[in-house]
Amino acid sequence: MPKFKLLLLLVPAMFSLKGLFAQDKYLSNDEAITGARTFLAPRNYLQYGFLNTKGKFFAIDTIKGAQQMLIGETDKKSLSPYVSLKELNKFLRSNKTDTLAQFPQWKLTGKEILSCLLPPCKLLQCKMDEKKPAFSLRICKTPEAASNPEFSPDGNKVAFTLRNNLYLMQDTLAIPVSTENDPDIIYGQAVHRNEFGINKGIFWSPAGTYFAFYKMDQRMVKNYPITNWSEIPASAENTKYPMAGDASHQVSIGIYAPLTRTVIYLQTPGEPDQYLTNISWSPDEKFVFVALLNRKQNHMQLISFHVQTGKPLLTLIEERNEKYVEPQHPALFLNRNKDLFIWQSSADGFNHMYLYDQRGALVRRLSTGNWEVTKVLGVDADDRYVYFIANASSALNRDFCRSPINGGPAEFISTAEGTHNIKADADCKNFFDWYQSSTIPGILSVYNASLKPQVLIQSDNMLKSYVPVGMKLGSFTHAGNTLYYRLFTPASFDSTKKYPAIVYLYNGPHVQSVTNTWLGGAANLWFHRMAQQGYVVFTVDGRGSDNRGRDFEQATFRNLGVVESEDQLAGIEFLKKTGYVDEKRLGIFGWSYGGFMTTTLMTDHPGVFKAGVAGGPVIDWKWYEVMYTERYMDTPEENPEGYERSSLLPKADKLKDRLLMIHGTDDDVVVWQHSLKFVKTCVSKGILLDYFVYPGHKHNVNGKDRVHLYNMVSSYFMDHL
Repeated sequence: MPKFKLLLLLVPAMFSLKGLFAQDKYLSNDEAITGARTFLAPRNYLQYGFLNTKGKFFAIDTIKGAQQMLIGETDKKSLSPYVSLKELNKFLRSNKTDTLAQFPQWKLTGKEILSCLLPPCKLLQCKMDEKKPAFSLRICKTPEAASNPEFSPDGNKVAFTLRNNLYLMQDTLAIPVSTENDPDIIYGQAVHRNEFGINKGIFWSPAGTYFAFYKMDQRMVKNYPITNWSEIPASAENTKYPMAGDASHQVSIGIYAPLTRTVIYLQTPGEPDQYLTNISWSPDEKFVFVALLNRKQNHMQLISFHVQTGKPLLTLIEERNEKYVEPQHPALFLNRNKDLFIWQSSADGFNHMYLYDQRGALVRRLSTGNWEVTKVLGVDADDRYVYFIANASSALNRDFCRSPINGGPAEFISTAEGTHNIKADADCKNFFDWYQSSTIPGILSVYNASLKPQVLIQSDNMLKSYVPVGMKLGSFTHAGNTLYYRLFTPASFDSTKKYPAIVYLYNGPHVQSVTNTWLGGAANLWFHRMAQQGYVVFTVDGRGSDNRGRDFEQATFRNLGVVESEDQLAGIEFLKKTGYVDEKRLGIFGWSYGGFMTTTLMTDHPGVFKAGVAGGPVIDWKWYEVMYTERYMDTPEENPEGYERSSLLPKADKLKDRLLMIHGTDDDVVVWQHSLKFVKTCVSKGILLDYFVYPGHKHNVNGKDRVHLYNMVSSYFMDHL
């Protein structure tokens, strides 16, 4: 693959627009948190997508305060108004249906047919005729709002769930697929707590003859109470939460045939508490492919099953690893040669694509190198190329690429360095490209069949009227690894002065905090605001974080918090060497895994940080969920030393500096008991700790209360740094 000139990394990206605009405004916390996704976000369409494989597409935009659907073609330079939200609402009123404040999230469910499911269970479709849309509405009477809708390929049927049962909407009927009275047996929803790439529980076959679905039995899992504080008196609402080493739920996969209204279940070999994931269908609908992963997560088998009988046919791919295997992507079949499929694996140390046949024979590799395929977009109609996104030019970039199916080196399609977020049509013939870099807020382009891009939107810097700050991306080396960082520096920066600094971190699996995007991957404008207030804000992705290859992630295996701390401390040493950071005024802030890391660093290394904020922190990995924890730590019985070493309770008396711990009372990811146990330990040992809870909030504090959260975090650092 050709090499890029890494200008944005070798010469760190700095932005400063001083002198070009009137820049006298400072961001408020409200603007920093809510504005980042609204009026201060880079301009883009509200939604967009292809309507066919000939380059016709739709986009929804706000024009003069009103939402409008536009129609365009990849070979034309302008978009045409098609239908307004006002006109859609007129249709809904005529059908005695509630109007909408904005266009629904459309899904292409047929040739030039957009569909969505309105509550409680109303199938709204928009057939995109040449001159005007043809709306239709089918109302299915259900006792409550449908959840988890999945459309059949032609869009005429919808599978959905009500509470714990599964239904099929056919015409205006809700046909029950399951009639389970026990609420601990659940149909049609995501399982294994959304690990292994699982984000849904219903999987239609290519022609819509069948759909596969998950059935999850949680009766053997202990109840965990979540307190509902909104009632007087408060009440306990039980959830099923399998903790590391405890009994886990058991999953099976059913196949439903709408024509005959019959269900058969796959006869999956293995233990009842294994993981079933990466479900896909053969193009002829005769077989279902499932990745079976043992509970220890070190042995994966991709097995094909007969649809008619549910019996296993062949084990096509088998993968073992002394630490763990983590399948996350289903098989992707070619369009013409339907015997072949693409499988993604990190077996060689980096996530790459491999071409197999349905007998399990490896045909060839489709990508190779010390970089990661981060997303496979699809295969073109003639099976010439597989299109994908990768970080081939830099760990911080996302490149738009393709590889020849018949063999040969991968090719770059995008040329600009940064992050290319690509959306393809069904035949990988036309593409949208939402492009950002650390210096470019956003450019939306569309590629035609000749891969010629045409710019649709080029966003201005929405922060141009605010006091500017510095931001750069860079790297340093520690323990033989290149570690990438993002650094915000204050307004009117003077390198001869000393500034307080805040380290923001996550440094856990499946998260990459530092990327070559607008604001360097910062999730909101709080970093920018704190820099305006005179702080240096620093983030580094240490070992254990995402998209750097298997060995980089697995460096934390069985010892969470150890090498991550080493890398974060190396980041502190890097900051000190700049000469402009006041090492006596260092702060640290993280949430979830970042909250665990914040507390770990402040207890293992007292005196380094003057103040810290730990949100939703894991305190002891024995109390975290089975799937995630046992992958990285094994069970408490297998790895008692690792669990003891990572537990923060024995370290509470080492806390010497100011720590604010925050938790949502309804957290069902990192349950509230984690931080409460830490509080109790601090009290028993006479250790002072600042503590705050958000009643009614789950793992993340969202809505208007999020502004309150960041006001609290900001004030804490301003008080103590």
